[in-house]
Parts: sequence; structure tokens; C-alpha cells
Amino acid sequence: MVTVVKVGINGFGRIGRNFFRAALASQADVEIVAVAAL
Repeated sequence: MVTVVKVGINGFGRIGRNFFRAALASQADVEIVAVAAL
């Protein structure tokens, strides 16, 4: 059974964008479910 980690990003500044890019580039099962950008 594969466990998918669901992640919400609070803020899409420098750190939020870097985390998003790293999550897309990684082979880990990470699902971005929400982005709260003001």
C-alpha cells in the first residue's frame, strides 16, 4: 500500500515556491491539495 502525503502550502513566497518545486521533482508520493497565497 502506497501512502500519499497530502500537503497544504500556506504562503507561496520564496520558501513555498521552493517546496512546491521540490515536491514536484521528487519521487515521493506528495499531493499538493491547497495553496493559500495572499
